[in-house]
Amino acid sequence: MLQTAGAQDEEEEHAEEDCPELVPIETKQGEEEEKPGPGAKIPVTIITGYLGAGKTTLLNYILTEQHSKKIAVILNEFGEGSAVEKSLAISQGGELYEEWLELGNGCLCCSVKDNGLRAIENLMQKKGKFDYILLETTGLADPGAVASMFWVDAELGSDIYLDGIITVVDSKYGLKHLTEEKPDGLISEATRQVALADIILINKTDLISEEELNKLRAIIRSINGLGKILETQRSRVDLSNVLDLHAFDSLSGISLQKKLQHVSATQSHLDQSIVTITFEVPGNSKEDSLNIFIQNLLWEKNVRNKDNRCMEVIRLKGLVSIKDKPQQVIVQGVHELYDLEETPVSWEDDAERTNRLVFIGRNLDKNILKQLFIATVTETEKQWTTQFKEDQVCP
Repeated sequence: MLQTAGAQDEEEEHAEEDCPELVPIETKQGEEEEKPGPGAKIPVTIITGYLGAGKTTLLNYILTEQHSKKIAVILNEFGEGSAVEKSLAISQGGELYEEWLELGNGCLCCSVKDNGLRAIENLMQKKGKFDYILLETTGLADPGAVASMFWVDAELGSDIYLDGIITVVDSKYGLKHLTEEKPDGLISEATRQVALADIILINKTDLISEEELNKLRAIIRSINGLGKILETQRSRVDLSNVLDLHAFDSLSGISLQKKLQHVSATQSHLDQSIVTITFEVPGNSKEDSLNIFIQNLLWEKNVRNKDNRCMEVIRLKGLVSIKDKPQQVIVQGVHELYDLEETPVSWEDDAERTNRLVFIGRNLDKNILKQLFIATVTETEKQWTTQFKEDQVCP
């Protein structure tokens, strides 16, 4: 019986990951279609999550829900044997052949086996037929690597922008996936997906008890103290909560100001776990020094914690005050990529300028990071404190 039940669970997981049935939505005759202007940028939302969590169910729901958006969908690296996959993309002689399906409501769907850029390039040739792109990743994908293609790609940057990362978590198996210990101290795929998310959907909440849900919610918050948690059944969610997030551009600076004031540092639930830490330092930052500070963390990875382990930052977000800049500056980082951008919000003349930063990663030490920031980035240029020593820099 146990084997039968396990096989049934596995079948249900794989069935849910099949490509959604794309149901055309009839458009009203005579209704004028709104198309983005020639200079309009198209937002890209990445949907990720572990196998069976409900990514495709969410995608199907977004595609078939009544809304005013013309959505293009990229289904990235579906599992072998998917009947729908064969009708969408056929590999011939090692070269990808793509076939696009267009729905009655203007939505487009394709499957792609490469890194996604080729599909986006083809999509941009159809610009004007759609105004939103959804990209569903494989269950084992690192969303940070996918996000980097759309966030800072010079060729695509003029046409599209990364709107946000949505991670779907399976309520029934989420705790198991997030507490899984990988060999050689590696970070589990599920944990990395949660750490990078702007929105975390805890799906299938009807399958677990309130106590189990509280445990899952707590461990997700301990990993990612900045993302917004939504609880769903069958991935049904208000679309205003998952689309048009502006999580990676200057517009997010307005909402980020309030959010940063309520982010609290979290305690590690496992020795190798990812945690969220945050600190605030008043005063102005020197831009050149700030760049060096971030590069040492993201590029060089050369700062150690008190246990002599190198800090690993997966996601960075914050608002800083740069000397001689009237606007607040938003700082964002994903893996080795980062960006500084002025927001539409100016510092008030009588307001105290301050720097609020949130780090999501492993082996992080709040005191060392804060003291290093004060000593190297701020105008005060305080000397090294006893909490940070030069020999703590990784070779």
